[in-house]
Amino acid sequence: MDEPEQDIKEKLAELVLKVRIQDSKENDFIEIELHRQELSYQNLLQVSCSELGIPSEQVEKIRKLPNTLLRKDKDIQRLQDFQEIELLLVKSGSPEWTQHTASPRTETSCYNSNAAKMTY
Repeated sequence: MDEPEQDIKEKLAELVLKVRIQDSKENDFIEIELHRQELSYQNLLQVSCSELGIPSEQVEKIRKLPNTLLRKDKDIQRLQDFQEIELLLVKSGSPEWTQHTASPRTETSCYNSNAAKMTY
């Protein structure tokens, strides 16, 4: 088998995804490669976290942009090259990795006491 044919087979054996951390100061994606024979939720999580330098225990959810949660191996197996993936991190404590995330929003009450007293 000649070299160009070998390169083509290797590229077809890999799935290239664009990954980033949600609400990170760094808004850019990085590209990761997954072997198509090993497409699983756990493998995506492990490779993404390794490349981004975060512990996998801190990932709450994985989202395919713009708005689809990835939950199981079949979801991962349907992904196509260069799709954009976001890791949503658990919001607790203040370890080193939280420096990359935006500060959480504060919740405010939506109850309007004046509107509650109105009669129609």
